[in-house]
Amino acid sequence: MPPRRRNRRNIPAPNEAARLTNTLLGEGFTRRQVATILGRNSAIVSHFYTRGPGSGQAYVEGLRAVVQEVQSGGPRDLESLQTLAGQYVTRRRTKSGRRARVRSKDVVQHAPDDQWTSGIARAGRQHISSGASRLKPIVDSAAETGGSIAFTVRASKGRFLIDSGSDDDSPRVRKHVVQRPDGTEERNYGNHGAGLDAREWQRRVSHSGGDVAAAITEWMVETGRLAEGTKISHLELRGWS
Repeated sequence: MPPRRRNRRNIPAPNEAARLTNTLLGEGFTRRQVATILGRNSAIVSHFYTRGPGSGQAYVEGLRAVVQEVQSGGPRDLESLQTLAGQYVTRRRTKSGRRARVRSKDVVQHAPDDQWTSGIARAGRQHISSGASRLKPIVDSAAETGGSIAFTVRASKGRFLIDSGSDDDSPRVRKHVVQRPDGTEERNYGNHGAGLDAREWQRRVSHSGGDVAAAITEWMVETGRLAEGTKISHLELRGWS
């Protein structure tokens, strides 16, 4: 039996962001480089091709400016193109018109002569399983300045042992609980009041062999907030002096 011919009439045309990206690919750039130019994770570029005609609309003007620059013989180095695109890239908005929450890459380093004041870092499931090394500099920097930390924990909703509305978990935490479609829940600790003592947490992290995720998990289990054996799927750590 001969193979069935595909009906190409049902294949949608690429949206504008994907079309402009294709132009840059034709100029010798990779998807990862396009993402770097936009200042975003490489997964964002993949979304241009998989998430419908409106995907990537916030990046169209930036991509168009980069394409014009490249095709006119301008600089092709990523740093110059990133600076150019940054003048046009806008934050995505929700249907109601509000600015959408977008997680971007965090920069936590600071120059030796600069006064460290604050920092933030995030870790997902894979990074947590390998020790969540990017979180430790935040704890160390906050501890060196006698500062404080706070963190957001995401885990399976059923693994939290204290009701989200109880002060025994975290004061006023109901205002800072996020329910996720996959059955997980995000809870914040240390946001209200003076935060959590960074020096104490530096000692906890050191006791856990430098693994921030392990130190947080141990603390939550010890204090009756989380069931023993729970795997935290995401962490966000904030520190300030």
